[in-house]
Amino acid sequence: MPTEDADRIELLQGTLDLLILQTLRLGPAHGHTIMQAITRSSDDVLQVEQGSLYPALHRLVRRGWINFEHGTSENNRRAKYYRLTPKGRKQLAIETSKWKKLARAIARVLRPA
Repeated sequence: MPTEDADRIELLQGTLDLLILQTLRLGPAHGHTIMQAITRSSDDVLQVEQGSLYPALHRLVRRGWINFEHGTSENNRRAKYYRLTPKGRKQLAIETSKWKKLARAIARVLRPA
């Protein structure tokens, strides 16, 4: 069941990077597949727009956390397939740890006194 647009949450830049790295941990994917995977795995709460995704992918390529190769998509169109690099796997572990620490801290602040 789709959620209302008001229920969707805007992603911070670093969060989107983390979600892309996590998605690519499962294997190579092209941009549209990455967007769908994030939306699906968040039960339609997180909606990634192309205007945010592709700059994030380019940023992650520049950092050496992902790379890509050209291929053909399911609908027979040319596509870039992004893949996590060893450096990206290390960064995913670091970013996941930081996110968990941040989430615990926020939960402590939100806990009733």
